[in-house]
Amino acid sequence: MSFTLAKTERLAAILAQAPVIPVLTFDDAASGVATAKALRDGGLPVLEVTLRTPKSLEALQAIVSEVEGVTVGAGTVLETEHVQAAIQAGAEFLVSPGVSSRLIAAGSEAPVPFLPGVATASEAMQLAERGANFAKFFPAGPAGGPAYLKALLAPLPNLHFVPTGGVDLANAPSYLALKNVVSVGGSWVAPADLIARGDWAGIKALAQEASKLKAR
Repeated sequence: MSFTLAKTERLAAILAQAPVIPVLTFDDAASGVATAKALRDGGLPVLEVTLRTPKSLEALQAIVSEVEGVTVGAGTVLETEHVQAAIQAGAEFLVSPGVSSRLIAAGSEAPVPFLPGVATASEAMQLAERGANFAKFFPAGPAGGPAYLKALLAPLPNLHFVPTGGVDLANAPSYLALKNVVSVGGSWVAPADLIARGDWAGIKALAQEASKLKAR
């Protein structure tokens, strides 16, 4: 299966909305809604809700239903079953930390855009052969950081990346300065301790700081 032009264009539009995509993990729907509102008000309207907890789909669905002005995707999509469950919950895009033949097939056939993950040049080449123009680079720090992505630009000029994993406010500019990086993903804008304390003002302030970053 291949990645269609229409979904590629939709994914490009989503990724262009903000320089940082918050990577979020929730234990309940209420904290998800409150966090989403704080991030939106801080200037980060694209959210990735990871499917890592029993309440993740419930939180995703609540955000889609109750928070206006955000684009919500499902992250940590590992199985084909996750694809359908996320779409039913209202996910507008899908993100995986890696790729497998089954997951690529399910993701490329899904009615919403799919952002598959890669960590090596070989994996990136496999996606490029299937017509993908975007990939998550994960785990960005351990996999080689900005220097590795810069090295991929010459052989894979049409593939653009969303580095995630070890990305923070300090090193995000180094990634965003690269021609083949469209945005970065990170959890630093909504840390678990602030969510647990209900410090929505603190999360909004972190989002405002991150929203000022600029992609090349």
